[in-house]
Amino acid sequence: MTVKEITAITKSRYRVVLEDDHAFVLYKGELRRYDIKQGEELSEDAYTSIVTTVLPKRARLRCLNLLKTKDYTRKQLENKLKQGGYPQDIIEDALSYAESYNYINDDRYVRDFIEYNIQTKSRRRIENDLMNKGIGRDIINKIFDELESDGLEIDEESMIHELLHKKNYNVQTATNDEKRKMFSFLYRKGFHSDIIRRVLLLDIT
Repeated sequence: MTVKEITAITKSRYRVVLEDDHAFVLYKGELRRYDIKQGEELSEDAYTSIVTTVLPKRARLRCLNLLKTKDYTRKQLENKLKQGGYPQDIIEDALSYAESYNYINDDRYVRDFIEYNIQTKSRRRIENDLMNKGIGRDIINKIFDELESDGLEIDEESMIHELLHKKNYNVQTATNDEKRKMFSFLYRKGFHSDIIRRVLLLDIT
């Protein structure tokens, strides 16, 4: 197959595009090793070596190196590998490899995230944060249900009182306009509107 394009990403990394638009990223030394040149043929042996050995090994190592510093969701790791220019089939191989050793476990990630934030964030805020990390709502609801069956509860009313205390906000002396502004602030934090109304002693329709 013909090498359609070679584009420098950095001084040492290059994006190689083949005639079928299949693309991958190689280092400068690898271009020399496999004798890859724009407009010329890439041998079948070279292509096989790249897609079955070089890229899978590198993608797996990339996953492991990222996971050394912190936990990632499956989607977060997928995005990292996409940013690295790996083809989708190579990405799936690397993710499956990490999952096979339980290095990636979205259920565990969600459980840890909820338990860490349960005292300071509303359920809606936690749900939004997790979905922004690529977690599906079905997993989030499942883990919340499991935690609640174990006795873990989110006390949003206490959280609101704590926020009001930090802001030196007095519900008894606040004007209706001040209460409405505070309502908007707390709602943006993800707190349930009924709980906000109850704490602020405010009837907002």
